[in-house]
Amino acid sequence: MSGHSKWANIKHKKGKADAARGKITTKIGREITIAVRMGGPDPVGNMRLKLALAKAKANNIPKDNIKRAIAKGSGETGGANYEEITYEGYGPAGVAIMLDVLTDSRNRAAADVRHVFTKHGGNMGESGSVSWMFKRKGIFTIDCEEGMNGKSEDDIMMIALDAGAEDIKSNDDSLEILTQPDDFDAVEKALADNNIETVMSEITMVPDTMVALEGEDAEKVRRTIEMFEDLDDVQEVYTNADLPDEEDEEE
Repeated sequence: MSGHSKWANIKHKKGKADAARGKITTKIGREITIAVRMGGPDPVGNMRLKLALAKAKANNIPKDNIKRAIAKGSGETGGANYEEITYEGYGPAGVAIMLDVLTDSRNRAAADVRHVFTKHGGNMGESGSVSWMFKRKGIFTIDCEEGMNGKSEDDIMMIALDAGAEDIKSNDDSLEILTQPDDFDAVEKALADNNIETVMSEITMVPDTMVALEGEDAEKVRRTIEMFEDLDDVQEVYTNADLPDEEDEEE
C-alpha cells in the first residue's frame, strides 16, 4: 500500500508546462469537442466530457472557450474534423512511450511524432508494441496537509476502499488512490461526500512497472517528453520512465 509514484508527478508537471506554453487551452478545447461529439453535451453519463470539463476548470479555461468547444462538438458551428490516434514506441534508454493524439492531419501527426522519436535515438513502434505495459486506471491525488479534512490515512483508506478503490499509495506528502475506470465515479462521490479534496483526479494510463533513470538518460527522456508535449496534435504523453525530480538533479 506504499510507494512513490513518479508518473503522477510527471503528469502534474506536464499540465503546468503546457499551461506555461499557452497550449493547454487548445488541447482541452479539442478534448471537450471530441467528448461531446462521442457522448453528447451532458456530462452526466458522459465520463469523458466530465473529466475534460474538470480539467478545464482546474486550468482556468475561460467559459467562452468551453462553450465554443461544446458547440463545435454538437455540430452547431464549423470546425476541424479531428481524428483520434494512439502512437507508441521506445524512447531513450528503452523506456516505453504512448501518445494520445487528436489531429486533423494523420500524415502530419505521424511525421511529427516519428521525428521526435528518432531525434533522441528512439523508434516509433507498431500498434501494441508497448501498450501492453500500461493499464487504464482512475487516480486521485490528495495533499496530506491540505486535503484530508482532519481525517487520518486509515480513515481515507477505508472510505476509498468501501467505494471501490483497488489500491492506495502513501507518498511523502500525498496519498494516491487507484481505481478501475468503472469505479471512478463512486470513489469521487465518496471523497466529495467526506469533504476530502483532491489536487488531481483523472482516468489515465498507468505503467505496470517503472524504469528508474538518472543522469544523462533521465535528461534525454525528459527532453523527449517535452518535445512530444510541444506538438499541437499530442494530447497526452504516457511513459514508464521513473525520473528524478529536477530539483534533485540540480543539487
